[in-house]
Amino acid sequence: MNTPRVRLGDLSVGFVHSLADAVRSHGHDPFSLLEQYGLDPARLAEAGARLSIPRYMRLGHGAIQLTGSPALGLRMGQLSRLSQAGLAGVTAAQAPTVREAARTLIRFEPLYGANYRGQSSFHEDSSGAWLRFYSISPYNDYNRFVVDSILAGWLHQLSTLAGTTVCAERVEIEFDAPAYASEYSDLSEHPVSFAAGVNQLRLSQHSLGLRNPGHVPSTWRHLLQLCERELEQLTRTRSLRERITQLLGPLLNGGREPDLEEVAARLKLPTWTLRRRLAEEGTRFRTVLNDTRRDLAMTYIRDTELAFGEIAYLLGFASAEAFQRAFKRWNGETPGEFRRSQRRSV
Repeated sequence: MNTPRVRLGDLSVGFVHSLADAVRSHGHDPFSLLEQYGLDPARLAEAGARLSIPRYMRLGHGAIQLTGSPALGLRMGQLSRLSQAGLAGVTAAQAPTVREAARTLIRFEPLYGANYRGQSSFHEDSSGAWLRFYSISPYNDYNRFVVDSILAGWLHQLSTLAGTTVCAERVEIEFDAPAYASEYSDLSEHPVSFAAGVNQLRLSQHSLGLRNPGHVPSTWRHLLQLCERELEQLTRTRSLRERITQLLGPLLNGGREPDLEEVAARLKLPTWTLRRRLAEEGTRFRTVLNDTRRDLAMTYIRDTELAFGEIAYLLGFASAEAFQRAFKRWNGETPGEFRRSQRRSV
């Protein structure tokens, strides 16, 4: 039985346009850099084209080195456009209010970006709402710019929609304050909180209620229907195994592994039903869990610079030693040997 390979995720090549614009704004031509990643004009114009998250992170790191600007992600956000998020972005641009535009971008995120380990979310209460963005951690020079570009991009895009500046009440970011921390000052009414538990920004009820002067109700409803169909199509053909694999990604973390009961509860199935249905597909929960961990481990080792102890933590192992033993059992070689062999083959 062939097991689908797990990737950390991918995103629309539309995001490359804001990166290229940010490079140009620093007086550099991005063409050669994009060519190194196979992103010529034909590829960027291809319908539905995607770029893997690790590849995008390496591209962004290359752009930062080219421009000498570690804050390039913030510049990308300032230059981003809703249309770069494809159908979901075009739909958000027709939303009646900032609230509905933000909800649309987050609800239909799978149409333009998929992160296997987590996804964005929208949490509203009586005084405002948090917009949360999930990013792969731990942080380094390859992924801080992703968080910067998304949070700055959300605020810029919502401001464009409302025709006025939308400023966050608060911004919280997971990584420690970088050397360019002062450049976040335009994002929020208060200083950005670094080393926070999540990446998120807070919008007031006033900001959420700002209206879109370009809203056309019939167009908005039509675009929403198209997004719903696309989202349904994405999930319609998934097997139970694939659904479990998608669930496991965010649950694996911090020295703990999810069990059958937890996954059954999230699928809203009795435990015995989940076990029976997996048997009908010719597999067991433990097999799916191990395969998921193995494939994620191979992706982390091959496509990121993470230390093996960090990978062990991200995959829910109690220790780096336990992870190394499991990887040797799965692949017949140690994580170090696998990483070296992959680097030689590039």
